[in-house]
Parts: sequence; structure tokens; C-alpha cells
Amino acid sequence: MTTKLTSLSLAAALLMPVGFTSCETPGEGAKTGAIVGAGLGALARGDLRGAIQGAAIGAASGAVIGQLNKEDRRREREYVRFSDAEYARYPVARPTRSYGFVESPYRPYNIIDVRGIPGGAVVEDPSTGGRFINP
Repeated sequence: MTTKLTSLSLAAALLMPVGFTSCETPGEGAKTGAIVGAGLGALARGDLRGAIQGAAIGAASGAVIGQLNKEDRRREREYVRFSDAEYARYPVARPTRSYGFVESPYRPYNIIDVRGIPGGAVVEDPSTGGRFINP
């Protein structure tokens, strides 16, 4: 039992980073997750049934991670780029203590989620419609 558990731990440590870094889209994530899961399932149980169960679990996990990555990339494309002269028209938001969140420069000074939006991009406050620069 200890040998099987050690093999599983080693396989997981080696295969999981490879699997999750390549989950660019839900389809690619499902494919990669199925491959990694099948390998881990086969190592854990030592039979075909373990491989099939691992593939199913890995495919579902990979699809979810791929969907999350897809949403992050979609958010990154939503920001607006302006010329340097136009940036002078917009105030700069204030950073908060929480990474990826800023305080809007417009009343009522809402906290805005800017994760995935690069610094220097012009962002719109969804509640006021005012535009500001992400610090």
C-alpha cells in the first residue's frame, strides 16, 4: 500500500502542473485533464477502471479550469487603450489593500475588481459610468 501511495504522490507531483498549465480553453483543458487523470487513476488503482475514473474526473476538472481561463482572457480584452494625451482626461483609481481591487475615483467610491486588467488601462466604473486609469 505504501509503495502504491508513494507512486501516486510522485505521479501527481509530476503530472498536475503540466496538466493545469495547458488548460487554455475548456476543450483543451478537458483533453489534458483526461490524459493526466487517466495516468493518475491507473497508478492509484493499478487497473483500467482506475484509469477510466481518473480520466473522467480529470476531464471535468480540466474543462472547469479552461472555462475560468477563458473568462480571464475575455476580461483582459475589455479594457480600452487611449493615446497619452487622452490619459490626462481621466483620474487614477486608488489601490486598495486587496490585490486586484481599486477604489473608484467617483462617488460613492466603489471598490472595482480590476484583476486581469493591466496597469495604465482605462477602466469604466460599472455603477457610475465614469472612466478612470487602473494604477
